[in-house]
Amino acid sequence: MKDFLSTLGIKEKNAGTSTGVNYIENTSTNLITSHTPSDGSEIASVYETSKEDYEQVVKASQEAFKEWRMMPAPQRGEIVRQIGLKLREYKEPLGKLVSYEMGKIYQEGLGEVQEMIDICDFAVGQSRMLYGKTMHSERPQHRMYEQWHPLGPVGIISAFNFPVAVYSWNAMIAAICGDTVIWKGSEKTPLCSVAVQNIIGEVLKENDVPEGVFGMITGGREVGEWMTTDGRIPLISATGSIPMGKQVGKTVAARLGKTILELGGNNAIIISKEADLEMAIRAIVFGAVGTAGQRCTSTRRLIIHEDVYDELKDRLVNIYKSINIGDPLDSDTLVGPLIDQDAVDAMQNALKKVEAEGGSVVCGGDVLENLEGHYVKPAICEVENHYEIVQHETFAPILYLIKYSELDEAIELHNGVVQGLSSSMFTLNMREMERFLSHAGSDCGIANINIGTSGAEIGGAFGGEKETGGGRESGSDAWKAYMRRQTNTINWGDELPLAQGIEFDV
Repeated sequence: MKDFLSTLGIKEKNAGTSTGVNYIENTSTNLITSHTPSDGSEIASVYETSKEDYEQVVKASQEAFKEWRMMPAPQRGEIVRQIGLKLREYKEPLGKLVSYEMGKIYQEGLGEVQEMIDICDFAVGQSRMLYGKTMHSERPQHRMYEQWHPLGPVGIISAFNFPVAVYSWNAMIAAICGDTVIWKGSEKTPLCSVAVQNIIGEVLKENDVPEGVFGMITGGREVGEWMTTDGRIPLISATGSIPMGKQVGKTVAARLGKTILELGGNNAIIISKEADLEMAIRAIVFGAVGTAGQRCTSTRRLIIHEDVYDELKDRLVNIYKSINIGDPLDSDTLVGPLIDQDAVDAMQNALKKVEAEGGSVVCGGDVLENLEGHYVKPAICEVENHYEIVQHETFAPILYLIKYSELDEAIELHNGVVQGLSSSMFTLNMREMERFLSHAGSDCGIANINIGTSGAEIGGAFGGEKETGGGRESGSDAWKAYMRRQTNTINWGDELPLAQGIEFDV
């Protein structure tokens, strides 16, 4: 077994259900076996959570919440600070595990762990800034203010493409808010979940933190549905596909629970005739082929002004021909494998649909049969924005080229999809950039100028509009989603005047 696996406490068979400090002795005999997409070989197995195990985790989370919520927020921040330090210690082996189990290149694996560290640092500061407001009362000798209280156990459902970072965006902010956490990671990357839980568990034990502050369950759709239907979990934060999100939203709303939904993206970059093409090309390539096109913020559509269309297309084709594809742990690799055979099949089907609808595959798209694992060549296609397949998000490295002549047309094309996550425009024209960022511009939750669609920083709230779900995670004031607002009024006088001047004498 590779050294980094043993360093992270990964064994041939791993417990997959944790009450926060200790792993549960599993009542389930079902195993989830993890395979590396780099060559398809088996890594290790994790026990799937049974309903009985799930009940233990939820009860432990509920009990821990009673104590955790009463701990001063800066003290909760201190626990998160120590988690950040522990992640620094394990950054290299955890980054390698992310690369090995998910398939993104090692530098991206390290970057994902760095995001965890960054959000821990952010959360530590936020723990001293859970601000409310004071309001002037219309009644004499009254004081009004609002404060924020923790919700309770928070359910986090994360996806395979960011198997550790997105969890931390939610968990660390929820923790400093006074919530406890129950995490179901992707069944495609269960070892990453176990490794993170091992790391956090060290900090919890060192500080005698209540059992259940950071809990974990493992499994597929059925296990996730236990959380979404569970009235004891007031908030579900779910990352994944639009169909999954619609089902989660419907289920949680039926019990009047809260959701944070981070769903599909169909992200576009508009390339103006006044763009710096050298900068644009770097952003396009990273956005389109980074993580093998399996980021929710991956660049899927390129809307190019007709004056620079041919030049940009030719330059991109030449670059695509020289992209190094292979073992994600090899330092020379730029693009690793897709997560599994289903992803490969989805890409091939999408390329067939491009041609069936009248588009063309300009380059790439081949399955690399000479490599063990799920490797493909990133593809570039010429299409029209209205094609059904272009309207759909294919989680693979396919870049669609679309031509425009006027800026209003470009913005209409840009917004003409159901998703609304990340967007970008490359231009040196101030009027164009301000138009793109105006009320009549991008309809996405993230809009950038002269940087790509990928690579959001944790300091800003992350999320999208339309069928992307409308949720916000990570920075800014996203912490409010993990708390409940309460308005308080104190009468410090010796009379009882009523609001709106109402007279009511008894």
